[in-house]
Formats: sequence, C-alpha cells, structure tokens
Amino acid sequence: MTLAQSVLAGDRLSLARLLTHVENDTPEGQIALNALFPHTGRAHLIGVTGAPGTGKSSLVNQLALQYRKQEKRVAIVAVDPSSPFTGGAVLGDRVRMRDLAGDKGVFIRSMASRGSLGGLAQATAGVAQVFDAAGFDVILIETVGAGQSEVDIARLAHTTLVVDVPGLGDDIQAIKAGILEIADIIVINKADRAGADSAERALKSMLDLAHPVHKIFTHHGQALAAGAPAESSPNALLWIPLIRRTVATDGAGLPELIDSIQLHAVYLRHSGDWARRERVRLSVELNLFIQKMLVERFRASVPEEALNQTLDLIQQRVLSPREAVNKLMEE
Repeated sequence: MTLAQSVLAGDRLSLARLLTHVENDTPEGQIALNALFPHTGRAHLIGVTGAPGTGKSSLVNQLALQYRKQEKRVAIVAVDPSSPFTGGAVLGDRVRMRDLAGDKGVFIRSMASRGSLGGLAQATAGVAQVFDAAGFDVILIETVGAGQSEVDIARLAHTTLVVDVPGLGDDIQAIKAGILEIADIIVINKADRAGADSAERALKSMLDLAHPVHKIFTHHGQALAAGAPAESSPNALLWIPLIRRTVATDGAGLPELIDSIQLHAVYLRHSGDWARRERVRLSVELNLFIQKMLVERFRASVPEEALNQTLDLIQQRVLSPREAVNKLMEE
C-alpha cells in the first residue's frame, strides 16, 4: 500500500510521515500529493492571522473544541517563525492546545516558516491539501503573526479571521494595518479588557467608510450584512467583514464566532465566491510551481562559472541585474 493510500485509509502514522515528506519537498511527498489531489476540495480552510500576542493559538484551540462538539474532524496547521540566525523554530503552539490532546478527531501539525515571507511556510498549501484528502472537515491555519505583511493567508483560506486585541495601539494603527483588508471576520479577542468598546467602534467606522452602500443577504431567516458598489449590478453581493468579540481563555463568544464562520461559508457558496477563491488559490500555486521549475531548469543549463562572472559584472556596476538576466538568457 502506498503512502497516499494509507492516508486515505485513515492511518495517522502514515499521515504524519507524509506531512514530513511534504515539508521537506521529497520526491515521495510529491508523488503522494499528485495521487491525493483528486480527493481534495471538500474541507473548509480557515486562516487565523493577526499581530503577535493577540491570542491566536488560544483562539484556535477554542475553535477546534467548538467544531469537535459538532463532531467535525479538525486539522490545525500552526506556522512558527524560523530564527534568521540559527534557522530553528520553537514550534510551541501546541502547548496552548493541551485541551485537544488525545482526541483522534484532531490532528495538530506545527511547522516552521523557514524564512518564507507573508506569514506562511511554502509547504503550507501542500500540508492543507493532505489534510483535505485525509477527510478533515475543517482546517485551521494559524500564521506566524508577522504583522502588516501577513496577507498570504487570504490566497489560501476560504475564510480569514484577523485577530486584534484592545490596547495594542491607537485606532489609526488598526485602521491602516494591511491585514485588516483581507479580513472576512474581525475578532476582538481578550474582549474583557478595557478599551474593547472603543476598538469595536473604530473598526465599525472603518468598515462603514469602506462599504457605504449596504444590502441584506438573508439565509434561513438570518440577516447577513452585504454591500453592493454603485457600479455593480443590483443583485451583486459583497461580504462586509463581521466583528465578533471573544475571550479565548474561557471560550466566551466562540459559539457566535462559529456561527459567523458558517454564515460566511454559506455566503461563499451562494455568491459563487467559493469557486472563485479556489481558482485564485490554484492559480497562485500553479504560478509558484512554474517559477520554481523554470528557475531550476535555468540554473541547470547555465554553468556556475558563467553565473559567477555575471555576478562580478553586476557588483562592478558594469551590468544592471536586468541586463545580466537578458545576457544570460541570450547565451
């Protein structure tokens, strides 16, 4: 039985082994990913991002507990930053997820970013694909908490949660942070702290400025805030990010957050945005593989001596990097 077949059969040990192969980009891992791809596309990918110290790991722990109450299988991908000096990573997120220990319906995988920018490791998409094929209903992806540049999660997840806490900074800082633009749901965690009301008011003001025209999308009696730009068709729907308060340490606000995530999933499928996001994600993945393969083929076809000589000319300012690339391509 191949590694992919063992994963499809539910073998957790084979799943752990395959995840290691995927992270290390081994030939065995690549073959297994190819075999598993037809079995993907069913899981709900939920990204959890935000600044360090906002309680992302504790929130992910509580989200997993809530989904387990619904008897859903949950996979957690926790990406930790790698040291720029040693290359190592603590991989300590599971310390905050001890409530999930021993639950066979939960699989936690910590992985290092290995210098990858954007808050995700390069292999994160592959790891999520393995969990999807293995039959997990929900995949929670927690990013490294890098700050404003951490937007890659929006290309991978169906639903993106941006976690904020009262008192991290002034309201303008929250408004200008780039990661708020990728939020499907904004979570004000540690909402029992002073300043939660003012933080929510600032976020609501920002959303009102960004989406001045509102429509109401109703599903099974639930009103869903949606907006339609003036130039769009009358039936067009635009998701307006919801704001939810939580206290992850005791689970307060988590049922309401789960309901909001489900509402967003309904919206995605109703509006056709689920398929659109899936296509964008696959397009990005395809482009990355094309770039990687072209670079590998180029480096294999150009002698190392020629590359070093060209680099010398760049360092001497005889050639610009763009001119050097054109020269190498012509040769």
